[in-house]
Amino acid sequence: MRLTRTLQVAASAVTLLLVATACGSSGSGGGSSATGLNPPDLKAPSKLGKTESTVNLIAWAGYVEDGSNDPKVDWVTDFEKQTGCQVNSKVAASSDEMVKLMKTGEYDAVSASGDASLRLIASGDAAPVNTKLVPNYKDIFAGLKDGAWNSVDGQMYGIPHGRGANLLMYNTQKVTPAPTSWAAVFDDASKYKGHVTAYDSPIYIADAALYLKATKPELKIKDPYALDQKQFDAAVALLKKQNADIGEYWSDYLKEISAFKSGDSVVGTTWQVIANLTAEEGAKVKAFVPKEGSTGWSDTWMVSAKAKHPNCAYKWLNWIVSPKVNAQVAEYFGEAPANSKACDLTSDKTFCTTYHAADESYWKNIAFWNTPIEQCLDGRTDVKCVPYAKWVQAWTEIKG
Repeated sequence: MRLTRTLQVAASAVTLLLVATACGSSGSGGGSSATGLNPPDLKAPSKLGKTESTVNLIAWAGYVEDGSNDPKVDWVTDFEKQTGCQVNSKVAASSDEMVKLMKTGEYDAVSASGDASLRLIASGDAAPVNTKLVPNYKDIFAGLKDGAWNSVDGQMYGIPHGRGANLLMYNTQKVTPAPTSWAAVFDDASKYKGHVTAYDSPIYIADAALYLKATKPELKIKDPYALDQKQFDAAVALLKKQNADIGEYWSDYLKEISAFKSGDSVVGTTWQVIANLTAEEGAKVKAFVPKEGSTGWSDTWMVSAKAKHPNCAYKWLNWIVSPKVNAQVAEYFGEAPANSKACDLTSDKTFCTTYHAADESYWKNIAFWNTPIEQCLDGRTDVKCVPYAKWVQAWTEIKG
């Protein structure tokens, strides 16, 4: 397993506001969506042609494995043999890097997370996808289809790959009584001063907003990624208060495991795969979705609007979510698979139960990452919401 999902936001994210505003006001976009977002009027192909012999991909580490990292982990070689499409892949370390690379037009597809996908849609860098040309799409879990992060007005802009939740993990020997709420890292964080950990990314502002949605109803937060200025200021204030109790912000999963093993961290945000590895290392930890729900991530394979090898790209989209391959990727990376038939093919027969793959009631409590834009994603039109560029600026201030 190679887990390197990091979201160290680069300066390129500041272009989001300009991109989203331009796409929403140019007059050349498609039909207005419920959020007011107007993507460029791009068309999905109606049929596939002859494969081009090559496909260039941008992906998270662990998504495009050809046996070079581990001889036992290879789902690329068979794809190349069956399709004649030679895979060239580039590992990206952040969502912002993915967006930047997609803008070059040199890549055919990308495994975008929700904090990148809406940017790619709004800017016209990702093309609408004809799901009828991806036979395995029919077996994708319903909860991953037509998401706010991968579709506009019922038009899919990619094929869902997998999903995961941001959990609350705690040391069972040092955090008592057992927490049930995100209050453990917010209002009650001072109890564990210097030993609280949080995810190092501007998107973590949504975690604070999710908590305030439940605990401060007067703020009227509907969507943690759609915050007007008052709501945003409240979330930022909560995180600035929390900062005094933070021992470490993490983006490297190995460092979080080490911190929980040593006792430097006793409570904070994590992912299921990290919780599993931490427990395997001997740390006394538990991880769960608190009563307020959680944020989470869902990755989508998106096709570039400038793809030079679109037919091979579509072949890849269908291959990566085929039951056997999707099962392999999910286990190797540490996430719930997207294909409902993948669960029968995992080597660990309890894997999908552990990752809640088929439990749609579980995922209803997860607010998947999305990209904040001025047009409020919750449908409000009487106010402007704070765009991601401002989240980036605020995160720097929060961390001091």
